Amino acid sequence: MSTAEKVVCVTGAAGYIASWLVKVLLQRGYTVKATVRNPSDPKKTQHLLELGGAKERLHIFKGELQEEGSFDSIVDGCEAVFHTASPVFFSASNPEAEIVNPAVEGTLNVLRSCAKVPSIKRVVLTSSMAAVVCNGKPLTSDVVVDETWFSDPAFCKESKLWYVLSKTLAEKAAWDFARENRMDLVVINPGHVIGPLLQSTINLSMEMILNLVNGPVAKFLRKIEMQLHMETYFPAKVHSAPVITERMI
Repeated sequence: MSTAEKVVCVTGAAGYIASWLVKVLLQRGYTVKATVRNPSDPKKTQHLLELGGAKERLHIFKGELQEEGSFDSIVDGCEAVFHTASPVFFSASNPEAEIVNPAVEGTLNVLRSCAKVPSIKRVVLTSSMAAVVCNGKPLTSDVVVDETWFSDPAFCKESKLWYVLSKTLAEKAAWDFARENRMDLVVINPGHVIGPLLQSTINLSMEMILNLVNGPVAKFLRKIEMQLHMETYFPAKVHSAPVITERMI
């Protein structure tokens, strides 16, 4: 089967990494089903529609993370699903309801839809280094952090690290579901990703960088300017690599 006949789904496609992932997949000839919260909002979709190959092979759908079965028809016919959608903010008036629950329930909702589709060969989940290193252990120079590391939910909750808790619990729920359903799951745990923006809005990672640029460490940012494109493009290529297995940090 040629790549032009292969269909994949990217959830949360308006996001930073997801937008680059859509771009890479279209460049490789895939037909992409992309989900966003509001397909009628040009700030969420215009940059995707302007990508090469989008006119012929990009289809945008509304995706509701906490609506049971809302992804059933979207992932139907796909051979791979890239689940990147998750709340990305650090504080809320009700963090359990606004950050943690949507991440965990949304992940399980997507996985349950994927489990119903025999054609899906692999699911790739975008987790985070936040789900790896926040466990209270000292990160000294002799410590090696690898794929066996997981953040401690109790430590995260006690420290009110709600985003970290959401990524940790969502990844754990995904692994549990995959084992119970014999699903081929790969998890990517990127760190702080910077580089060129495809979308017109500033995401949290780039907002943090802008704060640095406007602050006393601007010289540091100028020194790493030549690395920016590599740092953005690499996670998108890793997400779409066919040979990765299990957990990649």
